[in-house]
Amino acid sequence: MEKDTTIRRIKSLYGTQSNVSENKNDSQDQCGINGCSEVKKKPEVSLYLLHEGVGVALVTVFILVLWGVVHLSLQQLVIGKSTGEFNAIRARKHLERITSVGPRPTGSPENEILTVNFLLEQIEHIKADSASGPHSVTVDVQRPTGSFSIDFLGGFTSYYDRVSNIAVRLEPKAGAQHLMLANCHFDSVANSPGASDDAVSCAVMLEVLHSLANLSTPLRHGVVFLFNGAEENVLQASHGFITQHPWAKQVRAFINLEAAGVGGKEVVFQTGPENPWLVQAYVHAAKHPFASVVGQEVFQSGVIPSDTDFRIYRDFGNIPGIDLAFIENGFLYHTKYDTSDRILTDSIQRAGDNILAVLKHLVMSEELADSSEYRHGNMVFFDLLGMVVVAYPARVGTIINYMTAMATFLYLFKKCSHPSNVGGRYIKELAYATAVVILSWLVTLLTVLIIALVVSLTGRSMFWYNDFYTCIFMYGSAATGTMVLIHTLAKNLYYGGVRRLELGELYFDVSLLLWCAALVYLTANDLCSAYVPMLMVAFPLTTKLLLAREFKLRGASVKYSVLYQLGLALPYVHFMFLIWVVFEIFTPILGRSGTEIPPDVVLATLVTLATLFLSSFFLHFIYLARSTKWLLAGLGTVFTVFLVLVLCGMFFPYTADPSSPRPKRVFLQHTTRTFHGLDGQVKSRDSGLWINSFDYTGMQHITPIIPEINDTIRTSCQEDRPFCGYPWFLPVKFLVKKNWYLPAPEVFPKSPIEFQVLSKEQTKWGTVKITFEVKGPSHMSLYLRPHQGASLSSWSFGDGVPQYHLAGEYFIFYSHGLDAPAWNFWFEIQPPREEDPSGPEGMISVAISSHYFFGEDQRTVQLEDMLKRFPKWAFPSSWVSTYHMYRY
Repeated sequence: MEKDTTIRRIKSLYGTQSNVSENKNDSQDQCGINGCSEVKKKPEVSLYLLHEGVGVALVTVFILVLWGVVHLSLQQLVIGKSTGEFNAIRARKHLERITSVGPRPTGSPENEILTVNFLLEQIEHIKADSASGPHSVTVDVQRPTGSFSIDFLGGFTSYYDRVSNIAVRLEPKAGAQHLMLANCHFDSVANSPGASDDAVSCAVMLEVLHSLANLSTPLRHGVVFLFNGAEENVLQASHGFITQHPWAKQVRAFINLEAAGVGGKEVVFQTGPENPWLVQAYVHAAKHPFASVVGQEVFQSGVIPSDTDFRIYRDFGNIPGIDLAFIENGFLYHTKYDTSDRILTDSIQRAGDNILAVLKHLVMSEELADSSEYRHGNMVFFDLLGMVVVAYPARVGTIINYMTAMATFLYLFKKCSHPSNVGGRYIKELAYATAVVILSWLVTLLTVLIIALVVSLTGRSMFWYNDFYTCIFMYGSAATGTMVLIHTLAKNLYYGGVRRLELGELYFDVSLLLWCAALVYLTANDLCSAYVPMLMVAFPLTTKLLLAREFKLRGASVKYSVLYQLGLALPYVHFMFLIWVVFEIFTPILGRSGTEIPPDVVLATLVTLATLFLSSFFLHFIYLARSTKWLLAGLGTVFTVFLVLVLCGMFFPYTADPSSPRPKRVFLQHTTRTFHGLDGQVKSRDSGLWINSFDYTGMQHITPIIPEINDTIRTSCQEDRPFCGYPWFLPVKFLVKKNWYLPAPEVFPKSPIEFQVLSKEQTKWGTVKITFEVKGPSHMSLYLRPHQGASLSSWSFGDGVPQYHLAGEYFIFYSHGLDAPAWNFWFEIQPPREEDPSGPEGMISVAISSHYFFGEDQRTVQLEDMLKRFPKWAFPSSWVSTYHMYRY
């Protein structure tokens, strides 16, 4: 009886919308009760259905063509001839000169002397060349000292001493009251030449400075070009400028040039806060726009473990800005492969054209002089294949979004109000179909996650790292196959003999409803990214209405299917671009996200979500197709083949191929650890090579090559010691819990750390104040761990209030430039009321580690020997460190 009820329910609702003969409909009703086979065959109805092979071919071609268009747009760096205002050849020479000195960590002679001198030399040339023009160029070398707290990586406090800033002020000779800031950083992480991050931006800025300084027409406002020398030390130099430099008070807005990859197009991924006029300036002036508000909201959500100087200018300077970054090929980010030869001259030309044009527009604008007048509101902005940027105020977007949602509700309401909808039958069927779709999502996601867990547990994780499309073939085919199977079962078992054309119509409505729900939710939460579901509702709805007559007369014909896909082309091509951005950013990040997050689970989730979203408006083709058996067979075969290949270890995650390296990141520190008791005497000491894998595979691929590095030397966290008793450079122990410690001889740096207590006194309010002095290398990490019942009440860092309590520990990051004095600091601690007999002695454990990132102290014989044994496909970043722990 269920089959008969279903047939009658759907038929009575849609019976007037089909071109199928009434006689056959009558036959369907008569046969429904007895379940005769004639109901399922319906030869006349099948004429209006899509052949399985044709349907699969159409959808496949549609996806592949749009994916090809996305990649073609990404490869088009500079369209047309350059204006000649920006000289990329000269900028490239600057880039090559900066990177020729090698890695440039803060405090190193390469950073503080060689690079600073080169930049000053070029700036002086520009100053001399433009001396007769209408502009003046003023140069100031700043060496700020300061400290601040930041919630990056769970939160820590940063202290810097005499780091380097080169600030260049370009303004009309009559002076300027308002300034625009352009920021880059010339320092790099240790062991990387830092071409893309961020030498190329400084090279571009030099050439932009040259172009603006030599303009014959004077600028309306001034520009400060800040070449900062301590960004990789977690944004220290920018903090020193914006909080201490006298020019900072005149800065009204900024442009920050960064990198999360190597080369390609620079994308606007952050703007604001608010100040929509900045986005409008970029849209109006940029020669080759590339921007997305989706990237802004994803980045600011915190899911990407990275940050830029944008945060400092926004939070500590309270000024708005634009954040641009290269994002392609993040596999090479912060590695030895980030070299100048990997950055195309066309990429430099493109970035230079954009930045020069936008800066010129801003310094000639009225808005910069009184930006508070234009401050309020956000902007919806996105580009279409890099050819044009669409931008409009968020309040306008809200109106458009709700109008689109209203049109959808009217479309659905019209069906609900149809005379045949007796007893709300359409609403019930819509609800049932929505439940089927949501169930298919959950089952699909669960199935793929189980597969990803199996892959991870069998030790085949990250098989896709060297060839991304292998995960599409395996996880994508599993997701697509599971979803198609569920809907095929629903079509054949639940709906039985229900006419397929009406089912196709119903499932289109479900997809429309779900996207509309997402649209309303995002809009109600004031997210500018709501424009995405708006496009995914407006275009399909319009297309469906325009093709209503074609569908009514001929059903799911080839003509209808082609026209339907053409109507979806624009929102789908943009959605595929967003998918590309997600995978371009997150796939490399999964290679440096630590040992605790299974990357296959993350990537499988992303692939599944992309599959579900892309398939949403093709779901109804499953019900409009005559069959899906060959599609299921093909998807099952692809999945099975790739699963077998993966489990057999046919796909190796890493490669040293010079054209496209995919290195495994390993951190090695040759360290000596010294532990002192309450009396100051040494309780224990050991030395070794402390090894951290920064991806999930740990040492499983290294052990066969270097047998000593195996699980017999795995470390465990010693909870009574600050940060487990190891020299963490940054507070990332929650990401990297699997470590290896191979015994090695003691290290003897020529510039050893000197740590002493200057005073220890009881305050009148019951706390104990301890003052310290430290002398050591340019990079040190201080860890404070109050014991049970004790607490820090104040300290000399930041605003004086201890912040970011990490599981009972505090982390203070320290760095200095050249000729820095001794580091003096203090803290006050409230002693515990009662001593914990099971815990460590004293009130607090204090540990300090030193990190030797450059010079003769960076290497030891044992470290060099170990580095030579690592395979070429690994990138071992290495240095010497020490760890000293004291109790008070």
